[in-house]
Amino acid sequence: MENFKLNKVVVALLGANACLFPALALSQTNESETQLDNVEKIAVVGARGAPRSVGTSPVPVDVLSVEDIEGVAFSDLNDVLKTLVPSYDLSRQPISDGATFIRPATLRGMPTDKTLVLVNGKRRHRSALVQIGGSGTQGPDLATIPAVSLGAVEVLRDGAAAQYGSDAIAGVINFQLKENTEGGTFSAEYGEHFEGDGESITFGANKGFALGDDGFVSVSLEINDTQSTSRGEQYCESWFCVDPSLADFNPDASYAQYVTPEFFAAAQEMGRSVHSADVVQPWGQPNAEAFRLFVNAGYDISNDLSWYAFSNYTSSEGDGSFFYRYPFNSVMQNIRLEDGSIWNPLEIYPGGFTPRFTGEIEDYSFTTGIKGNTSSALSYDLSARYGYNEIAYTLANTINPSLGDASGTEFNPGTLSNEEFQVQGDFIYDLDDMTLAFGVSYLDETYDIAEGQLESYIDGPYAKADPWGFCSQDAPTSAGLTVIANGSTLNCADSDDPVYQVMAVGSNGFPGYSPEFSESYSRDSYAIYGDVSGDITDDLFAQAAIRFEDYSDFGSEVVYKLAGFYQASEEIGLRGSIGTGFRAPTPGQQGTTNVSTRLPNGTPVAVGLFPASGAVAQALGANALKPETSTNYTFGVTADFGQLNITLDYYLIELEDRVNAVSTRDVSSDASSGDAYDNFLALQAAGVVGAESIGGVNYFQNAFDTSTEGVDFVATYSLKGELGDTMLTGSINYNKTEFASDPSEFLNAENQFDFENGTPTMRGVFSAKHAYESFQGLVRLSYYGEYDNIDGDDVQTFGSEVFVDLEGTYFITETLSLAFGVRNLFDNYPDPSDLPGDSCCGRIYRSDSVVDWQGGFYYTKLVAKF
Repeated sequence: MENFKLNKVVVALLGANACLFPALALSQTNESETQLDNVEKIAVVGARGAPRSVGTSPVPVDVLSVEDIEGVAFSDLNDVLKTLVPSYDLSRQPISDGATFIRPATLRGMPTDKTLVLVNGKRRHRSALVQIGGSGTQGPDLATIPAVSLGAVEVLRDGAAAQYGSDAIAGVINFQLKENTEGGTFSAEYGEHFEGDGESITFGANKGFALGDDGFVSVSLEINDTQSTSRGEQYCESWFCVDPSLADFNPDASYAQYVTPEFFAAAQEMGRSVHSADVVQPWGQPNAEAFRLFVNAGYDISNDLSWYAFSNYTSSEGDGSFFYRYPFNSVMQNIRLEDGSIWNPLEIYPGGFTPRFTGEIEDYSFTTGIKGNTSSALSYDLSARYGYNEIAYTLANTINPSLGDASGTEFNPGTLSNEEFQVQGDFIYDLDDMTLAFGVSYLDETYDIAEGQLESYIDGPYAKADPWGFCSQDAPTSAGLTVIANGSTLNCADSDDPVYQVMAVGSNGFPGYSPEFSESYSRDSYAIYGDVSGDITDDLFAQAAIRFEDYSDFGSEVVYKLAGFYQASEEIGLRGSIGTGFRAPTPGQQGTTNVSTRLPNGTPVAVGLFPASGAVAQALGANALKPETSTNYTFGVTADFGQLNITLDYYLIELEDRVNAVSTRDVSSDASSGDAYDNFLALQAAGVVGAESIGGVNYFQNAFDTSTEGVDFVATYSLKGELGDTMLTGSINYNKTEFASDPSEFLNAENQFDFENGTPTMRGVFSAKHAYESFQGLVRLSYYGEYDNIDGDDVQTFGSEVFVDLEGTYFITETLSLAFGVRNLFDNYPDPSDLPGDSCCGRIYRSDSVVDWQGGFYYTKLVAKF
């Protein structure tokens, strides 16, 4: 135990796991949170036995304190982690269906679903959203956890599937909830972007209560309202330009003749009334509002037995835009109504329309358990948890084109939900110098796609040519003669007559889930693990873990891990690990289906995503998904030179059978279009309604193997002087992912290039925090290295960027403080995109870039502690 510099406030870091370790489960404290800065940070994750200091952990772990979290001006935990952990990256995707509201993130270059998320050491349930591109990520929604509820956050940057189970290929993030028995915190924050938009208001509160003489209840609440931003320009493309006064206006474009002063006025009015912007298709963050509640409780029943429970409820809503439908595009075509007259959706939307997409998210969970000791050597933790996440969609400002003039303008396309129930037993047996940890778990999970509103998916009469039977062999039928007699301009001999027009099926932008694609996907699994760790000598700590998991849909797998730490000298330590991983595709990845508008070739087109094991994807050559497997290697050096602490870690993650969406396969009903026509016939044969309106298809596959290599460097240095105390921190991550097998069967050349080059390989965060009397100042620099993107034969290199954050805090009293700050002080933006696929449709910046493109943001924050 000589490596552990213990203090009674360590309990605040151990959270729900503290009672597993009787030697460390000391009495609780109400000491100020700032005193944690004087205690060596302890890592609970990384070893299933006794926790270790970060400097002596056999694997790299970041421990973020309350003060670290409060020092970041974001309400979304995704943004907090991105700001503080360089190897954690996050992008904003404003026109990407559900990803607009639940954003995909990566740790060490691996998607979110390869990072296990824990709360108080217990697995957090997944969100209902399956990302429709890339790896089809379905991970927990970190935005459902209020920052004010946290006592600490641990980020394990190493594969840990043998210790914690499937999903822990890239690492583990453990959120430790507060355990205060009294006192609390209230904060109010207001801010907006330099552009004058994106106004954000956040209220957060935490209050601790004593539960009898030996327990606590800590209640945390957060309310946030964030307005949208717009960082685009007016829609002006070669095929259609809204504003003829723009420099790029092409008078010879196909639809230029429709841009009249009347149209321009209508389009501008539509833009203002729907988007609060002067552009018909805004690019930026969506409107969002959220209510987040977390309750954490515990009670010591006796010296050897404790009860704990924690629960959450979150309700949030966001809305964003889809692609602008310009007049007379494939959606807005003339059709002949039942009376023989001509009708066009322009009669509803004279300036074209931009669908508005809303997601309402409901998330709740409950975990409870008991833990204690059966003897001086054996400790146990028996727990059960339930988690549920649901996202209900609404689509407005659109139509179901196949319904013609009978179409509504607002639809409910359906609801997605993910439900999990788990029971688990964890045990620790103390063998003097060694610790044996072992346990079992059972997990049942269900992913459900609920049918949408009938009008959102129905194929109306105009889904086929001549729905009213006006023509036969280029000549009018009796019905056709009747409407002609009543004044119709019907001309059956003209193949371009509106009577032959076929319209798209379903609510345009996001067709609803039909009964054929509304289904529940369930599975269960169980696991058994063992972990032994301890000091081999005074200077050598070693750990070995093994885990057996069995899935009802994928069979069984055994994974292992070996790790060690060697104290080479008083200042220098060496550490390393090797381990294997196993990740079973989620029920959501196996069952999700989606039709949405994307830009596979630089222009908007309806693309259908279908389950790999379903009839549609199988008809296109797909194979059922199988598990991903991995091998992780790490080697690192730690150094402790008094006030200077340094860690340097190299890692290599070899991932086999990686799940990824295949490049979009073109679809066309034109018999001369080759493979695209074959794909159309396959969709028809599989019974896909409205196949004529789908321009592309894709599906998830175990597409290729990858090798991810990188280095993490972290250094901290503290200075104390007459003019105050200063803490300097520097973190750098280098990360590069390359293909380890030939992906050409699944990805086209552009997708292959972007996969390996589309994100910065270098990322750094550097900060200086200085405190003097009643003042505290913080300066933070975030660095993003260069990265490339390709379109056809054109490659664009995006330059490196540095963002500077500045915050000053004045402590009015010991319990009341006022802060003023600026994110991105110099209002930096990434390079504008020059490539057609990334600059289409009013977009200026690459919208899925991990480099923020919202510009500067200023804020003020009032914090009261009591």
